[in-house]
Amino acid sequence: MSDADRGLVAGQLKKAHAEGRLDLDEFDERTRQVWEARTFGDLAAVTADLPDVRQPVPWSSAERAPEPPAGRPTAEVARRRSGGSEVMRVATGAWFAASLVNFVIWGIVSITAHVVYPWWIWVAGPWGALLLAGYILGLGRDNRA
Repeated sequence: MSDADRGLVAGQLKKAHAEGRLDLDEFDERTRQVWEARTFGDLAAVTADLPDVRQPVPWSSAERAPEPPAGRPTAEVARRRSGGSEVMRVATGAWFAASLVNFVIWGIVSITAHVVYPWWIWVAGPWGALLLAGYILGLGRDNRA
């Protein structure tokens, strides 16, 4: 078991605390138990009474939940499949916003002073090329579902 597994469960406890399911003392105690855990069973015991908590258990293919029948995927499967693409949508939105701000600043300076070298392409270009490469290579997609 790794610290990443413990961090995942600690994040679940943080979410439960934010939702009001755990008070501060209980959150602190359970978080301490998470970082002292040595087995996946120890981690499962910390969150056993919390609703809809996924445990970091190494599932075998025989234990994995069955895929939905052919046709329309269930909402849960669709959500899992779109999780990675959400990352790419956010990254693309950030790129677009930053590029637009730089372009507008360049445009204002060009109109009010004189036409200047289009420096904004050095902000938009490399970042945009990386995003394009990510889309082409399929980065951010969750191919497990």
